[in-house]
Amino acid sequence: MIKKTVFLVCMVLVCFGIASPCFGEQKLLAMPVTEPPVIDGLAGDPAWENAQEIITLDKSSKMPITIKAVYTDTEFFVQVSFPDKDESRTHKSWIWNKGREIYTVGHDREDIIIFKWNMDSDPVDLSIVADNPHHADIWYWKACRTDATGYADDKSHLLSQTEEQDSTKIISKSGKTMYLLRKSDDGTSAYRIDLITDYGGKTLPRYIHQQPTGSRSDVKAKGVWENGTWTIEFRRNFITGHQDDVQFTTARKYLFGVSRYEIAGRNANKELSDPLYGTGDVNEPLWLEFNK
Repeated sequence: MIKKTVFLVCMVLVCFGIASPCFGEQKLLAMPVTEPPVIDGLAGDPAWENAQEIITLDKSSKMPITIKAVYTDTEFFVQVSFPDKDESRTHKSWIWNKGREIYTVGHDREDIIIFKWNMDSDPVDLSIVADNPHHADIWYWKACRTDATGYADDKSHLLSQTEEQDSTKIISKSGKTMYLLRKSDDGTSAYRIDLITDYGGKTLPRYIHQQPTGSRSDVKAKGVWENGTWTIEFRRNFITGHQDDVQFTTARKYLFGVSRYEIAGRNANKELSDPLYGTGDVNEPLWLEFNK
């Protein structure tokens, strides 16, 4: 109770610009369960009753994210919840341009949350503006593109001082030139673009949902928005057998960060583009440990 009160006071100070949005490290303690939770975005499963929660702050929106974790002999589960006044489940919809008689991309943006897991052997700063290089496993839940099929997208971030094809130039906290490469895991995604040429209405969905395959189907996830709050549940096997994933064991602890990627509902800004959106960076270093 004291920890929650202190956090809420800090959050108020941050929102009014009095305090920095950076907090100290926290530990997320995953509790063992015999009956795993159902991955449906509903928080009422008995498996979550004894799970310990932590509250961290999203760097860009300055809003709290509540996290819980449980595990079985072979699977790891995590639940996140955060306030959001709007349920944003569409993304870059096709908007008919009557004058040009073509569909153009709309300004609507889906709600998103990511988990960013350290893949390096030593602790690192996982920020996309870090001074140190790093390699991270990314679980990328998207309210429009992945939720319908019950998955989170599985990707990776590689931040380095070497420019590669498709990497984005980043200026680090201290002014270094770094390059961020975002790669999708092997396999097919849970969505693809629907290329529409003939008129079918003023506004149409841009994406078709499909079953993901390969390493890109490692993370199951489902979200529910109710009364101004998102609840999203994730499930992943401890061991995937894929080199592009972090592999879990109860004998270790794991550095990670979270971000809401709060872009939905914001005013359109043509200067904001992937992969930054002007937001979406992890903030507080978090550590996952398994309670035995």
